[in-house]
Amino acid sequence: MRPEFVDAVTTHAREGRVSHAFRTRVPFVLISLEAGTPGPTLFSRRRGFAAVRDIDHGGQRGAGRGAPWAREAFASHGLVIGEDERLLLLAQPRLMGMGFNPVSFWLALRGDNLIAVIAEVNNTFGDRHSYLVAKSGFAPILRSDRLKAEKVFHVSPFREIAGEYTFGFDISEERIGILITHEDGAERLHATLFGRRRPMTNGALLSAGLRLPLGGLRTGALIYWQALRLKAKGARYRPRPLPPKEELT
Repeated sequence: MRPEFVDAVTTHAREGRVSHAFRTRVPFVLISLEAGTPGPTLFSRRRGFAAVRDIDHGGQRGAGRGAPWAREAFASHGLVIGEDERLLLLAQPRLMGMGFNPVSFWLALRGDNLIAVIAEVNNTFGDRHSYLVAKSGFAPILRSDRLKAEKVFHVSPFREIAGEYTFGFDISEERIGILITHEDGAERLHATLFGRRRPMTNGALLSAGLRLPLGGLRTGALIYWQALRLKAKGARYRPRPLPPKEELT
């Protein structure tokens, strides 16, 4: 498949003792790291105005192995991606060399049906952990399905490593829709990502760079700004624990 661009909107809403919400636009790309189909001239798999590099995804942070890692990770849980399946990556590209992905998604599809997902989560402390979610027997994941995963990784210093995530996916030819909810007792966090799929063009990438300058640096700055707002509202800070030894749960 040819590389695609997703001009997405993400929302975060926190409920409980401290309520907080924000909404922002984020550029994503949907690509196959294994296909040789070229993108527009402003997009690169190494360095360029917009880029997605293997080293940034799949396995140890800063030393990623790209698609081979994802294939091995799926296979370790019983899904061997063969000729009938496709492996795609949904991620924010580096813009002008700068990039930070709070979460990227490895999508395994059989035909047009989504059958498994690896959510690759990065925190601002330099750590990474990935969650594999799928239905029994890797049955197609429907828009109405809600998949669970135990939270084991420190993301926000204002939330415990406790409770579970609930994932919902709406992946169609026209759009990307992802819901992630974290529940821990009376505390709840809703995060959504929605955007329309369209061919990746130089115009789309240039527009994203102009509207959302500094790429990943901007993403990191927004995270720290929201943290300051939470602290001002009285949210309790929790020190960073050691990350899990396992790369994937």
